[in-house]
Order: sequence, then structure tokens, then C-alpha cells
Amino acid sequence: MIHVRKVLYPTDFSSYSNQAYFHAVAQAEIHGASLTILYVYNAAQKDGDKNYWRGQLEQIRPANPDIPVDHVLLEGDPAQEIIKYAREANIDLIVLGTHGRTGKDRLLMGSVAEKVMRDGPCSVLVVKLPKGIPSSVRPDAELTVNR
Repeated sequence: MIHVRKVLYPTDFSSYSNQAYFHAVAQAEIHGASLTILYVYNAAQKDGDKNYWRGQLEQIRPANPDIPVDHVLLEGDPAQEIIKYAREANIDLIVLGTHGRTGKDRLLMGSVAEKVMRDGPCSVLVVKLPKGIPSSVRPDAELTVNR
């Protein structure tokens, strides 16, 4: 029997990640697990400083107050940092979104989800947008953000 005590939800704040968020919260509720919400900051980013992203990260909270939540901001390569954190924190399940790129796009961009699945220390649930929803359109559901 699989006992999930710690769920890790890495986000890049995209609609792909937003879709995975609902699965991560559901898994935490089903298993009575804690939820860690993680963002990996890349210093080469041009869209905001580290403090901005920390603020965005800390606003993400499940509607269910019974789910213990931690927020973690790391810096570096997303796949490597997710894997390293999951290993060090003894995470039982990683839930993350995927852009679903194929062919040349995947080869050029790489796939964080694929790297995490391949090298991660635990089970990984990869979530994609439902078929037919363009990547520029957000899913119907929104993240619950406490302000």
C-alpha cells in the first residue's frame, strides 16, 4: 500500500501548472498529506525579481485549511532543483504540469516533467491541459489565492 504523507507541487505559474494544482490539492486531501508548493527562480528571468515571485508563491493556498502548506522558493535549474528538494524532503508524490511539447520543441526546450519523472526519487503525477484547450487560455477553474 502506498502511503502518501508529503505532496510536492512545483509551479511555474502557467496554465499548465494551474491545472496540476487541483490534482495536487486533491491528492493531499485524499491522503491526509501535507502540500509543499515550490517555485524555482532563474536569475536570468526578465519578468520580475525574486521577491516578486516569492510573493506570488506565498499567495497560493488551498481552500481547505486542514491541509498543511509550505512554500519553498529555490534558485537554479528547475528539474534539478525539484529532484534535489524532493529527495532531501522525503517527498512521497510530485504533481506537476506539462506543456506537452513533442518533436523539435521538446528537444530544444527540454522537458522538466520528463526529467523529474526519470530522475525523481518518488512517484510523479504529470498533468496536462484537457484536450482542445489552447495553451493561451486558462482553465475554467482558478487558483484560490488568499490576500
